[in-house]
This record gives sequence, structure tokens and C-alpha cells, in this order.
Amino acid sequence: MGRPEPAPSQARHVLLKRLADVVCLPESRINAFERAVTADLLVEMLREAGVEERARVAKRLSILAELPNSLVRLLLVDEVEVARPLIEDGEALSDSDLYFCARNGRHGHRILLASRKALPSFLSEILVDSEEMPVIETLLKNSKAEMSQQAVETVVALSQNAPQLIPLLMRRAELRPSSAYILFWWSPAEVRRLILSRFGVNREIMQDMASDVFAMAAQEKWQDAMSRKALQFIERRQRNREALKKSPYDSLEAAIADAAQNGMTRKMAEEIAYLSGIKPSTGAKILRDAGGEGLAVLCKATGLSRKALKALWKALRRPMRTETGQIHPQLAEVLITYDMLAVDRAQTVLRYWNWSLSSALTHVMLKSLSRGEDVDLDTLSVPQRAAMLAFAQEFKA
Repeated sequence: MGRPEPAPSQARHVLLKRLADVVCLPESRINAFERAVTADLLVEMLREAGVEERARVAKRLSILAELPNSLVRLLLVDEVEVARPLIEDGEALSDSDLYFCARNGRHGHRILLASRKALPSFLSEILVDSEEMPVIETLLKNSKAEMSQQAVETVVALSQNAPQLIPLLMRRAELRPSSAYILFWWSPAEVRRLILSRFGVNREIMQDMASDVFAMAAQEKWQDAMSRKALQFIERRQRNREALKKSPYDSLEAAIADAAQNGMTRKMAEEIAYLSGIKPSTGAKILRDAGGEGLAVLCKATGLSRKALKALWKALRRPMRTETGQIHPQLAEVLITYDMLAVDRAQTVLRYWNWSLSSALTHVMLKSLSRGEDVDLDTLSVPQRAAMLAFAQEFKA
């Protein structure tokens, strides 16, 4: 607390110890009113006590099953060495006490809170909102801490500019596909493959459960937009047959071969996206991806061969070979990703990326983003929040 240490006093030392003893007496020896009055007196003495004396009292109180509120609030935001035993070992601390400490304590207090056993999810959100990287790293390493979906999504967003958070996020049990698919975009190659292998789920159960609904929707001429978008996510077919009827090319492969020969233009990129059954904005995100693993997802999901993947790589004017004639390491990494993916799992990832745009980003939200306005994430659906994380910077640009 920055106060000069008072002169040693044997009487003060003994009285502090005795008052702490009284506060620590069991309920059979002292009633609640007597404990409260004694705690108030102890608080007044501790305001003028030295750090060692305050730390000694805090350590004594940390083992209690019930803590006087005025006393615990004083010590929780005291110097870190004073507050440490209470924060680390005080099982009697209420959620209100922890909230008070997180809001009113300093950086060192939040570090201690982040490592506390059985940390509730609401407190994780507060600690993440501090945007203090050492606090967040400590929290992510704490397997006993509970993290809400909102806290995870916030850390995913922060990891875009703090890559040291990515491996810690990947170890969290709370990480869900919606967040992992977005984390993919700024993760290194080995993490991307881990995301695709762990979170690239299949849709067999959904397909079985909805098998008769496709006929119902077709009979209704696909008039219900909500069910149409959901069924587009569930269905087995990825390529867009209607787009193929309107295309100057007789197949997706033919379009990619043309692009490989003549170069990728914006019009060609949009054509490939339409034929692949995705929006041009999703296709643009994949084609611009620096790592290239998104191309592997696109090709496997649409049933394209390794040869077509290489042609797409060439169309984007990416390096095919090294100076020694060996396959370029980046292309080799992308081909490894392609080989490890199953078609259905690749489709799930691709469709989630596309869904988070086509189903989520309304014209109102796009207008807000283009103007640089803030959007309240709490009011958004899961795919909307995913789209915001992955694509907001591009829309602002």
C-alpha cells in the first residue's frame, strides 16, 4: 500500500494476533455479531499495520470456512504478498469477493486469480477482458479454471496478434469447432492440421436425421430460407449444379485448368467459388490465405484431385519448385493436409466458413463494419461471431 513501515510494537503485535484469534474462533465460541465487531476493529488496526503483520493475518484467515467481509475485502487488494494466501488458498472466498479482487486489484492479483483452483467461468471472462497477456496465459495453463464460450472467443480474437496464445488455446477442453475453424486462419501449418483432424467432424447423424426433410423442402420449392440454409450445410453434395449450368466451363476442373494456364482473375475466382458451392467472399478468403491449407480444404471438399490442387496453386502464381527442383516446402505442407482430410470432414469445415458468411453477415452488419463501427458481439449468434472474428478486418479494409 506504499506506507512507511511503523515502528515495532510488542503490544500491537500481540493485540493483532489476539484479535485474529478471536475472528478465527468456531461458531460454538463466538456469535456472528461478536465476530463482525472484532473484524471491524482488526480492519482499523491493519490499516496502520506493516506488511509482515498484514500478511500474517491474511495467512491465518485463509484457512477459515467463513470470512468477515470487511476484513477480506481489505486484504484481498493489499500488496500481492499479503493477498497471496487468501487468493491461492482461501476456499471461503465468495464469487463476490473474487469479482471485487479482479476489478479492484492490480496485475499481480489477477495473475494469482488466474492460477486459482476451480476458478468460475464468469471470473475467467473478467480476466480475459483485462487483455493482460501474462494473466491470460496463466489462465489458459490452469486446467482447473472454467472458461465460458465468450471467454474462449475473446482469446481466439486476441491470438490473432498474440500467437503465443494459440498452442495454449489448443489444449483447452472448452475450445469448440466454431472457434477452432476461425483460429485456423492465423495458425501455423502444424496447428492447422491439428484443427482439421480434431474438429473436422462428419455430418452423418445430421444427414440421417434430415434425410426425409430434403424431399419436404423440395416439395415446398425451397421457399423457407432458414431450412434451406441449414439443409445446404447438411447435404452430401458440395458442388453447385445450378452454377455449372450457367458456367462457360463444363466442370470445376476445367475452370481451374484455365486459371492455371491464363492466371487467376477476380472473375475467375468468383466462378470457381460458385462452382464449388460457396460464396465469392468465402472463396476470396481461401484463395488469399497465405498458408494455403484452406486450398486443401476446398479441393478435398469438392472432390478435386491432387493434380487439380496443384493446378489451383499454379493459378495463384505460388511457387511450385525450389531452385534445386524439389517440390516447394509450402506446397508439400498443403498436400500433406489434403491427404489427411476426409471428404465429409473437409466439407464440414468449408461449409462452416461459408455459413458464417452467407447466413450471418447481414447487409446492416456489413455496412457497420465498412464504416468502422463497433458491433456488440453479445447480441450475435455463434456463426455471426465467428464471421466477425475471421472477416471483420477484411471488410473494414
